[in-house]
Amino acid sequence: MQQNPFIVGQTVPPESFVGRKSEIDAAFDQIFNRSHLAIWGGPGMGKSSFLEKIASPQAWEERGEDPSKAVIVRFSCQSINPFTPSGFWKEVLIGMRDQLDTEPTLKTEIEKLLEQGLTTKDCLRQILRKLGRKGKFLVLLVDDYDAALHENEQYTQADMVTFLSECRNLAYHCQERKYLSMIVTSLMRLNELGPPLSPASSPWYNHYLFQSLKLLTEKEVDQLLGIVPETPQSQPLRDIIREIAGGHPALLQNAGSLLYRELRTAQGTALDAQDFAGKFESDTKQIFQNIWDRCSEQEQSLLMLIALSSLKGRLHKNSYDLSGIDIIFSQKERELTNLEEQGVITRTGLRKEGELTNSREKRVIIRTEQGNKKILSFTSSLMEEWVIQELGNTNNESLEKRRKVFLKLMSHEQTENVTQAIRWLWNHTQEISSALELFGKLSAAFPKGAIQGLFNWI
Repeated sequence: MQQNPFIVGQTVPPESFVGRKSEIDAAFDQIFNRSHLAIWGGPGMGKSSFLEKIASPQAWEERGEDPSKAVIVRFSCQSINPFTPSGFWKEVLIGMRDQLDTEPTLKTEIEKLLEQGLTTKDCLRQILRKLGRKGKFLVLLVDDYDAALHENEQYTQADMVTFLSECRNLAYHCQERKYLSMIVTSLMRLNELGPPLSPASSPWYNHYLFQSLKLLTEKEVDQLLGIVPETPQSQPLRDIIREIAGGHPALLQNAGSLLYRELRTAQGTALDAQDFAGKFESDTKQIFQNIWDRCSEQEQSLLMLIALSSLKGRLHKNSYDLSGIDIIFSQKERELTNLEEQGVITRTGLRKEGELTNSREKRVIIRTEQGNKKILSFTSSLMEEWVIQELGNTNNESLEKRRKVFLKLMSHEQTENVTQAIRWLWNHTQEISSALELFGKLSAAFPKGAIQGLFNWI
């Protein structure tokens, strides 16, 4: 029996890493120029796996480079608890010490600094200078950099300003910058985090090239799902994985892993579609909850409006009035862009007018400020259903709080219409369930013949 090829709850090893070619190329361009890169992306977008790929000898050798010239240190700021600048520099020095077995003199010097508690930016400068004399340089891969941009009891805003200034000095101003390249990851752009900027000083983050990890492209999804044998019987299963996961890396891995486990348990018999959907929802609930909690109130309200608009197109009668809602979407470009960058929604161009008819039943059509029409949809159909469930689970008290947010987005009349739509959902759960087509699609994707055709895979 083969090992489950999908990976959940752990970084994807470099040999199994899929896609991100442009972002990887950008990372190595920055490394070879001794410059710096800031990667950001929503939960489950593969930031940690990306750093592990950059650290792998395989990635260096693919570009004809010798990884032995680099001292590669990778760690997460979340491992420094509570975060302090001293703890950060200590983690860097420990990582360097552990990578310098071929340079015993330099390794001994770092050990002395650690024993004496000398863990500062200036101590690291001293080590970098000597590392450069040996023809080497430091590649610092820092995951979860968000932790360095939030205060705690031992880390005030003044401490943060000093630390970020030290990082910029090390990376941009001092002579030792020639021996350092730093790549950091975060859930949001660095300029949206951290302390307020002083008008008299240059931004602390302007020495980074910024890159976002977006959803996987269709080609990259095909590459990832290529693990599943491509047969006529398997195509419905591959399609349903795309439907419930979109191009979201963590959701794709979860869907593939669950499918593999269920096939192994079924022993060639037909799978229960509703049971599969329930297990997938249970396995990924924390991902959806994390995404939802990280959204601002306005972003959550926009997701509710998208879900309500999409659901209305599936119902067989005129259940509630959402006329004029599309104008709101065109006025909230910044919030929609953020949701798109977080991998929650997608916006695709409407190539021809005829696509309106085909997409209307489960998609929202919006007009951009430039007058172009786009299809606005959730990345994952289960995320859409999760938002609808969130609407159904509200009560009068929470709806009144949400109503105040709606009033910041739309007119009193539109707010009343949306409020009435949510109340309608409370009283028509059966109609909503029948309008959500996922179980039907799953049933079509799990015929006994398809399962038998794939059983040899495992």
